[in-house]
Amino acid sequence: MRLPRRVPWANIGELDQVCSWIYDDENDADSKQLAVQRLSAWKSMTSLPHALESTLALLTALQHDANGQHAVHGMALRQMYAAAVIRLVNGLVDPLQSGAYARSIASIAQQLGLPAWLVELRHAATHEELPSLELLREAARESMSWLLQNYFLPTLNPSSTPPLQAQPLTPVAPILKQYKRLLKLITRDASLASRHKADVTKVLRDLERWIAEAKVSENIDAVAWGAEQPSSDLSNDNEEPKERWALDRFCDDLLAPGGLVPLGKRKRVFTSNTFDPPASGINIWTPLLNHVQALHPAFYGVAATRIVSLLCPASQEPTTADSASSDITYYICLARWAMWFINNQAGEDRDQASGAGKEDFVATLITNLGLGAEDQTGSKKAAQALLEALCQGDARLEEIRALFLRNVEMAPMGTHWQEKDIDVMNERLGQLLGSARSVSPSPLDHTESADQAMGDQVTPLPRGWREVEQSWKPCPIGVFSTPFG
Repeated sequence: MRLPRRVPWANIGELDQVCSWIYDDENDADSKQLAVQRLSAWKSMTSLPHALESTLALLTALQHDANGQHAVHGMALRQMYAAAVIRLVNGLVDPLQSGAYARSIASIAQQLGLPAWLVELRHAATHEELPSLELLREAARESMSWLLQNYFLPTLNPSSTPPLQAQPLTPVAPILKQYKRLLKLITRDASLASRHKADVTKVLRDLERWIAEAKVSENIDAVAWGAEQPSSDLSNDNEEPKERWALDRFCDDLLAPGGLVPLGKRKRVFTSNTFDPPASGINIWTPLLNHVQALHPAFYGVAATRIVSLLCPASQEPTTADSASSDITYYICLARWAMWFINNQAGEDRDQASGAGKEDFVATLITNLGLGAEDQTGSKKAAQALLEALCQGDARLEEIRALFLRNVEMAPMGTHWQEKDIDVMNERLGQLLGSARSVSPSPLDHTESADQAMGDQVTPLPRGWREVEQSWKPCPIGVFSTPFG
């Protein structure tokens, strides 16, 4: 459970009043002074959200400028403006700077919808000559306008204001293609490994930056303004869903034809004695998969789960993989990669690969296969092959699989009612009624000949049914019948 987020205002009306003081009349210096005093009072009581702290810094610089103090201290005023803009940009970018490798500030600002020229001005004010006063004034006005549209209005009217929309996620397919091209060269000629080592490292860093970008693209407004910043004991719980979402998006391209599964059917060569992916695919993709797993320990489990969902989807609607490739070798290759992911889970997950973790995948496969056992498409056959490979060598899992297969054989294969189904039901009903007559003779007939005649009519019960005890007597539903009641 997430703890309540502390805010400096007693009610939302106080924040609304501060917003009106700032934006209602641009030339009302007294109102802006009231806003500065209110924000300063809040800051003395508790830490301000980054948006309000930046608003206070920008307002203070604007007030000093309006009072004509730049005539004497022009350089100090420029530094005040520059510091306010720098703190605004840095405070927005830092919460989104996640991952093992730093991302460019420009790419994060693009996600936030922050004007690119503010990022360039921030860079100039930090590392180059201080920008001119006119440019800094324009930057302050632009920043105040951006804060109104992206913080004040969404906070005051969350239902009527759309959340901050991130830019479309950069596709990861070009990164995977570049990596695959490099590894093909290296696997064909090992002497090229040292020459392309830097290129491979760059591709892996680009991939990690993409994952970091994907982690914050789903709910970027909450991350940017600190609305989801949890306490230290809950940080892992809040981070896991974002990471899993990013890994799912990564698996979408990784599992598509041309990724882990080669496009050419002749390259999908499988060994008969093991349930492993093609050897060429293992040589090409193992460095990338191990790299992602080292930084994201949940990756192998997410990838295996994703493959299982592709092999036996809960809905019968065609998936992207179905439209891209209907060849059974595509699904068989995916199933073998799922086995590889399950067997290579690292750390504490490795112990679960042959225990609870494997049992979870077996249960999922049995459940989804049981929903459409009559469907013998390539994906279903691959799922059955994966189920057999997972259960092999484990007596308990093999027993569960055998029971599942027996139930599938007994189950009707059709999806619609037919004439013969009604005949079977009528036949079973007749057997049940005949059995009931044989064990429940009429109380008016107590002769031996009658009992003998009824005994001759005894027929075997259908499988799964048994006779009730003779002491049973009818009673209302929900009432437990006892010998004393």
